[in-house]
Amino acid sequence: MEQDSGYLHELQAKGIRPSQQRLAIYAYVKQHRTHPTTDAVYTALSPDYPTLSRTTVYNTLHLFCERGLIQKVCIEDEEIRYDAELREHIHFKCSCCGEIFDIFSEKIPAMFRDCRELLPPAFRAARQEMTVWGTCPQCRSRTEAE
Repeated sequence: MEQDSGYLHELQAKGIRPSQQRLAIYAYVKQHRTHPTTDAVYTALSPDYPTLSRTTVYNTLHLFCERGLIQKVCIEDEEIRYDAELREHIHFKCSCCGEIFDIFSEKIPAMFRDCRELLPPAFRAARQEMTVWGTCPQCRSRTEAE
């Protein structure tokens, strides 16, 4: 319950009127670090919220992005995912299992800064994303064992 109270305050601090559905959507994205899609959030929450629609989930996630509570992540062209982790990090997508991992390093802020410095003087970066594709440790150990 205390965690729900924290989510309530986070929404209010960003000027978002909290509803049960908005709180549930925010809690889902915060608690499921899988970088869910709109459909994944809808599918997970709709059994508990029968009046919830995909449009409501989409609009709510869009609102949360606009207000800086979460961010959109475009790892693959055909889908938009959502990430509650706002610290600078890169994403690693395993080509075998499809899982997406947040990778943190003290070198990442400097790497992002270096990328911004590569832009011509008239350009200003609004945001940066970096995704690396490869094989995660679990899949590597499985394939090496075969």
